[in-house]
Amino acid sequence: MSRAGAVGAHVLIIDDDEDIRRLLTMRLHARGFRVTPATSAEEGLASIAVDPPRLVVSDIRLPGRDGLSLFEELRTTRPSLPVILLTAHGTIPDAVEATSRGVFGYLTKPFDSQTLLAKIDQALLVSAAPEAQPQPTDDGRWLEDIVYRSTSMAELLADARMVAASDASVLIRGESGTGKEVLARAIHRASARAQGPFVAINCGAIPEPLLESELFGHVRGAFTGAASARGGLVQAAHGGTLFLDEIGDMPLALQVKLLRVLQERVVRPVGSTSAEPVDIRLLSATHRNLETAMAQGQFREDLYYRLDVVSLTLPRLEERREDIPLLAAHFLRKLAEKYGKPISGFAPDALEALATAGWPGNVRQLLNVVEQCCALCSTPLIPASLVQRSLRVPAMEALSYAEAKRRFERDYLVRLLKLTDGSVADAARIADRNRTEFYRLLQKYDLTPAMFRGVETGNAPD
Repeated sequence: MSRAGAVGAHVLIIDDDEDIRRLLTMRLHARGFRVTPATSAEEGLASIAVDPPRLVVSDIRLPGRDGLSLFEELRTTRPSLPVILLTAHGTIPDAVEATSRGVFGYLTKPFDSQTLLAKIDQALLVSAAPEAQPQPTDDGRWLEDIVYRSTSMAELLADARMVAASDASVLIRGESGTGKEVLARAIHRASARAQGPFVAINCGAIPEPLLESELFGHVRGAFTGAASARGGLVQAAHGGTLFLDEIGDMPLALQVKLLRVLQERVVRPVGSTSAEPVDIRLLSATHRNLETAMAQGQFREDLYYRLDVVSLTLPRLEERREDIPLLAAHFLRKLAEKYGKPISGFAPDALEALATAGWPGNVRQLLNVVEQCCALCSTPLIPASLVQRSLRVPAMEALSYAEAKRRFERDYLVRLLKLTDGSVADAARIADRNRTEFYRLLQKYDLTPAMFRGVETGNAPD
């Protein structure tokens, strides 16, 4: 069995016996694994939340919650995470019950180290099936533009990597701008089809009369303007992956034809009497609620179940705020190179502004804001004022009442004197103050009437 994919894999060891923890950690380190030890189920669950492993090896008898209870929670919250249980009091009925409930392995103490290591290798092969495929991507390049530290993204990507091993259709859900196409490309790169084409089409961006021809192609003379035969995007994706973005916007008539392609694995170009075989893996995405669309008769139920074999939901950027500094830095590095700007990062208050902003446009909006900042920045660090400008948020300063009053008085006096062309008498009358008091105010702010005589007012030129 190849262990290329197992090297560096993260294994969580849960056992309240210090000698067992030390022995297992030493053996696994020697095999190239990264190991996190824990002494209880609660400590293990906390570790999983922070740094999800690819495998859990746990004793059954633990202080507080036992290993089977831990497994039951993991089966609900992380069904793809394999668990191997160890016990010093094992019986055959116990082992049968544990494995029937979904435990990957069950070993009694004292256990043979080689047997345990073989079981761990088997579990890792299952939990990272893409690595057993002909074109695995073990070096992280399958992620490319996906940067994260949030647990929600780690869990999502673990599921994405696992499903990439199969040809199962995947429906990617998420709000606009969350990165649905980026995830689809990652799944393609992690699959056995990675060397084949990745063809993407936005079903909502192409007029309905043209969408059928774009998808399935057409023969010469199929319609007005069809001067020559032309293959469609389905045929172009042969041997690779077809990504249909905004599948919820596909007209009902085309939904029927797409369903036929998925069922029969053939495509019939517009105007043709013959069908062509096609080998594709279908990924689709939507920001719409397809269940509601089905209830309203806008989306076919039979097509829905063909598309939604596996469903992955991308979180909103506001739900993964801990990723914002990483994403911003990642985008800035690329954009600074693109624009030839010697920008090294964001000022601390600028990062705080990014991390606390509302992001209705999600990651796409963050990229747009970082690009605006990069294009307009003339300093090594991007300041908070530029971030606020790009976010279209008025700059806010924490001013004391006295400072706010001082600024208002000065600006008010300046506007009055501009309006009256430096006439103190007219300005004092408008302000409803006597001239003596008005002169004292001017002196307070080092303003003289002569500064405003002959000054033109108006808007700056465009």
